[in-house]
Amino acid sequence: MKKIFIVLLFLLLFYWGYSSLSGNNATFSPKALNPKETIEERVNKEVKVVKDFLRKKPDYNSEIVFLVDMKIVSGRNRFFIYDLNINKIIDQGLVAHGVGSETEIENQLKFSNINNSLATSLGKYSIGESYSGQFGKAYKLYGLDKSNSNAYSRNIVLHKFSKMPYEEQINPVCNSYGCPMVNEIYFKRIEKIIYTSQKAILLDIYY
Repeated sequence: MKKIFIVLLFLLLFYWGYSSLSGNNATFSPKALNPKETIEERVNKEVKVVKDFLRKKPDYNSEIVFLVDMKIVSGRNRFFIYDLNINKIIDQGLVAHGVGSETEIENQLKFSNINNSLATSLGKYSIGESYSGQFGKAYKLYGLDKSNSNAYSRNIVLHKFSKMPYEEQINPVCNSYGCPMVNEIYFKRIEKIIYTSQKAILLDIYY
């Protein structure tokens, strides 16, 4: 009787283990098994959107665009200077997002077009004239989409900040009040491109 009990217990444990293993395997969907999009794939996808926009807007620079991929963590380069003629990133650097874009979930952001939200707004921006502000020279930004239409009234600008690191790092960088804020050295390279451009340059922030 004791032997029968042990055999039954063994069979029960074996069946439970097999069922659990099968159940775990069943939780993996094809979507979960697919590799995530690479940065290059995301850039290429956004470039198509930008090129479609520029075909209808001849007043903008059709050779250079600034791309900001907010899916990339802030300690990594995610501000890309992209050459639309050779279809290649020609420069890149760190950029801050708004403190109001932080959430309780690590590496997951939220976005807002509301005044005083201190959040980043997604969408396409026209880089306007420069001015001297709190952080020195900066560029006014004009939102071109419904998602960032309040950029100008919110004082969302492209500016530099002395405490923004230049090199990539493991930890997140400091946050802005909703502005795309970059390192001073990187800002000089951006500034040179803006200054020499005969047409307004497009800045596209996406997620």
